[in-house]
Amino acid sequence: MKKLYIEAIAEKKIKRGIQLLDGKDFSGLELDDCLVTLYSQKSSRFLGTAYLSKQNKGVGWLISRQEVSLNETFFERLFSNAKQKRQVFQESDLTTAYRLFNQDGDQFGGFTVDLYNEYALFSWYNTYVYEMKETIVSAFQRVYPEVVGAYEKIRFKGLDFESAFLYGQEAPETFIIRENGVNYQVFLNDGLMTGIFLDQHEVRDSLVNGLALGKSVLNMFSYTAAFSVAAAMGGASETTSVDLAKRSKELSEAHFIANGFDLDNHRFVVMDVFDYYRYAKRHGLTYDVIVIDPPSFARNKKQTFSVAKDYHKLIAQALDILNPGGTIIASTNASNLSVKQFEKQLEKGFGQVKHSYSDLKQLPSDFTVNKKDESSNYLKVFTIKVNR
Repeated sequence: MKKLYIEAIAEKKIKRGIQLLDGKDFSGLELDDCLVTLYSQKSSRFLGTAYLSKQNKGVGWLISRQEVSLNETFFERLFSNAKQKRQVFQESDLTTAYRLFNQDGDQFGGFTVDLYNEYALFSWYNTYVYEMKETIVSAFQRVYPEVVGAYEKIRFKGLDFESAFLYGQEAPETFIIRENGVNYQVFLNDGLMTGIFLDQHEVRDSLVNGLALGKSVLNMFSYTAAFSVAAAMGGASETTSVDLAKRSKELSEAHFIANGFDLDNHRFVVMDVFDYYRYAKRHGLTYDVIVIDPPSFARNKKQTFSVAKDYHKLIAQALDILNPGGTIIASTNASNLSVKQFEKQLEKGFGQVKHSYSDLKQLPSDFTVNKKDESSNYLKVFTIKVNR
């Protein structure tokens, strides 16, 4: 195992409990895809074991403050601890899809594992963990013998595929999972998506249990309209789901059909959201609840969108078509944006319009987080009542 002597700024972060290693804190780093022991450049004191492997964020992860060997026994212990934390989900009949292992929240950054009924889905975020997958998967199978089959998603650059069957029994091309008593159609081996974002299940639960009752709901950046289905199950009078992707309409309708809903009061619009804001305003369309959940960054033929710079525009234009006393559910999964920074974007959008924050939801308990690192708890969802 190689030794790496690190500068003071990286040492301070490790001592604070941050596990993600930021490339900006390592000058002239040439090592990659290897296990290292970290030492203080100043005092030569041992700081912990880490691995280096570049990914979308960071150059590696601290994995222990002790010296460790990454064998099956190590990963079995991690999976056993993670499983114990999620017993309430394991015992639930209302929810059959949730996260089993969540990176640094479960003490090992670089991969996640989700459960969809009896199938597991591994997501690999860098080449080092991908090269260790045989060991990781073998340990997982020992702890989760009840999982009948698994798939994988490749979330780093370099391979010529994004999704693949991993082991065991193959899942149907599409099948139904349950969340908070609502049915959703999912798929495990078609690109990087699955048909639902599991980290939003508490937000959808609020729509099922009262927030949407008797309300007209507009769902922007709707993807497969999971928020809309939850709202319909919660008694919404009507829903409108807007997304630029053409495939979104077909996938959205599948969720509604899975719950036996008549589609007469539920619309699916393939359109840029800013174009839809203008369309709705021109045609006098207004809504009681507007859900806004954009990607952190997006680009189309007309413009680029960044949550950090442009979210306020979504709020300002939503106000033009929100009914008096209406509610905005404002969501982002941008890990580089703090709660306070996100709130600043929202306030810029509201301007002088009176409003009150009734709720802030972040990652649910199955998405365990590193409480010492704010960026680990990346999800931020404000429920905001507009008082006018």
